[in-house]
Amino acid sequence: MIKGLHHNAYRCRDSEETRRFYEDFLGLPLVHTLKIEQTKTGRATGVLHTFFQLDDGSCLAFFEAPDMPFEFKEQHDFDLHIALEVEPEALEKMQAKGKAEGREVRGVSDHHFIRSIYFRDPNGYVIELAAKVAGRESDMDPGKNHARDMLDKWQNAKPAAARAA
Repeated sequence: MIKGLHHNAYRCRDSEETRRFYEDFLGLPLVHTLKIEQTKTGRATGVLHTFFQLDDGSCLAFFEAPDMPFEFKEQHDFDLHIALEVEPEALEKMQAKGKAEGREVRGVSDHHFIRSIYFRDPNGYVIELAAKVAGRESDMDPGKNHARDMLDKWQNAKPAAARAA
């Protein structure tokens, strides 16, 4: 039934600032913009919806909605991050590019099945560039990695109050 991801959408402070990061820095082309002047409930608004395309055709999308308050804050990796797959040789290249532009760059982090570097976009979101590690494909195979068993053990080990939440 579900064929794949079409887009994930996030708020942005400024569409052009966001475009510079996603298109100019990361290389994701701006493929569509949609100006929204009226909500489906009939309220007048002024929102710009932008779409940046990944190689598989899916998109990262953003809403700039100046008339709708939103608390932008630097996100913690565990709260929200966007992980984008890259080829292994891209990690060092993008790390160097980020440092040359004066961007905060973290990593390279070895997660065994992927290696990653991290940036912040202009909106405070953590952007992870992740490269698969050859020979570790079974790490993402639930028939071999016991993902469900690990989740069940985690769930059962939590205090009852946390399980009910």
